[in-house]
Amino acid sequence: MAGHESGEYHFTGFKKYFNSYTMVGRRNYVLATYGAIAGIVLFFKLRPKKQKAVTEQ
Repeated sequence: MAGHESGEYHFTGFKKYFNSYTMVGRRNYVLATYGAIAGIVLFFKLRPKKQKAVTEQ
């Protein structure tokens, strides 16, 4: 028979935490995506504003 018959997957390294076969792996992808979006939003929200140049005449 073709394919992997058992329901157990033995991943190592990066694939152990980020995979599409288990609910934990899918959850980790979602949390990483939300964290990256929140990080980008915070970066742009908290960076210092450029001050306008004041020219006196």
